[in-house]
This record gives sequence, structure tokens and C-alpha cells, in this order.
Amino acid sequence: MGWKIQPSPRLGFMAASKDPRPCSIADTLALVGEKYSLLVLREVCLGNGRFDQLVRNIGAPRDILATRLRRLVDAGILVKQPYSERPQRFEYRPTRAGLELEPVLMTLMAWGDRHLRTDGDRPMVLEHSCGQALAPVVTCRACGDEVRHEDLTAHPRTPGWTVTGPTAA
Repeated sequence: MGWKIQPSPRLGFMAASKDPRPCSIADTLALVGEKYSLLVLREVCLGNGRFDQLVRNIGAPRDILATRLRRLVDAGILVKQPYSERPQRFEYRPTRAGLELEPVLMTLMAWGDRHLRTDGDRPMVLEHSCGQALAPVVTCRACGDEVRHEDLTAHPRTPGWTVTGPTAA
């Protein structure tokens, strides 16, 4: 069954299907889950926020890129700041919300390096301030332990939903 994006009063986007599971992952993907949106975030986090840099480094068609940039600005993930008055030109920078997505990008990159690069040749390495190549891990803020699948228990909080799906009406 196909998904289609519909306006939502809260986020501006919402997946519509036959009673899908309410989910923050789906809400986030509706906003930033498209390839060019994530690549824009990659570039602005690297400090490349000018439109021509984005076009060159991402390879997106200009019209699609302009649409993604507007959407990310409207969502408060990026901010548009002038860098030239004549001619008037702007660059895009991440907001606090945009910077909070950077660990997601790092984790996606690490996964791709492990599972898609059979030759072991990594196209980019991020160096941590300790001087070592970053190897991101998800840790629990409360105890500091690394998060593993077998240590997690889901607790659905939406009425009418369990882990396995909707409850019988």
C-alpha cells in the first residue's frame, strides 16, 4: 500500500495510510527522510552552506534543492543567513535542531562504511577532538552503557496500540 504525505498541524507533514502506527520516526522521516534533505544536512554540518556549494557537492537538481532548503528552513532545521548584499546571497546553517540530527548522520555514515564498503575504503573520516577517527555508538544517558537491541523494551504509549500493532476495536 502506498504512502502519501499530507499536511499536519504539528509538523507540516504526516504519513497517511490505513491507520498507521503513530511514530516519531515516521514524523521525522516525513520531514528529513528524503535523500537530498539528509545530504543538505551533511553539507551544512561540514560548513558548506552556500547554494552553489550544495549543488556541486550533492548533485541535486537546482529546483529540487531549492525546495528541500525551503522545507528545512520552514521546519527550523536550517537558518538562512545573508553573506553578500550585492548581489544578495545567502548561506544555510544548522539550527540547534539541525545540529541534533548530526549524530544520526554520523551513525548512518558508520553503518554505510561497515556494510556497503566491502573494500574498506571510507570516502570520509571524521576525527574526534581526541585525535582518533570517530566510531559513533549510542549510549544510555542514564547509565552510560552502550545500547544493544537485546537490552531494549518498547512501551507503546498511544491508546489502542501494542508493540505488535493496533488492539482489536
